[in-house]
Amino acid sequence: MNPVTLLPFIVLIGAMFLMTRSAKKKQAAAAQMRNEMQPGTGIRTIGGMYATVKELHDDTVLLEIAPGVHAIYAKNAIGAVLDDAEYNRIVHGDDDDALDGAVVPDDASSLTEADADEDTSDDAKIDLGKKAEAEPTDAESDKKSEGKTDGEADAK
Repeated sequence: MNPVTLLPFIVLIGAMFLMTRSAKKKQAAAAQMRNEMQPGTGIRTIGGMYATVKELHDDTVLLEIAPGVHAIYAKNAIGAVLDDAEYNRIVHGDDDDALDGAVVPDDASSLTEADADEDTSDDAKIDLGKKAEAEPTDAESDKKSEGKTDGEADAK
């Protein structure tokens, strides 16, 4: 058999090997992360819920979702184990440096209030880029005042 015809198959098998190898590495890292959980650790589930680990079992974990509210989850449902600082920043908003001095208003009123020097009256004209209609000449205004248009004036 010609080696050139075998080359695509060899490349395909090599790519499949590399893909499965990287997937296995990711699975091993996730399993190690789940095995390193301790009671009191903050976690995020694969569904995006944040909770604190209360108890660990072989395949399950008892999570405290809110004070006094507990739920049992499969260990495979744990998406990330968070360090204390990150968990407190996300859940309790304990990070003072996150805003870097920026102040975020509680409502949008400061965004909609007009400045004192702006003209906010309804009479103010807004330029929309449209050309103003040409003023009618004296002859045209005389014909319109008589109730005749150009076509009617020429027809008689």
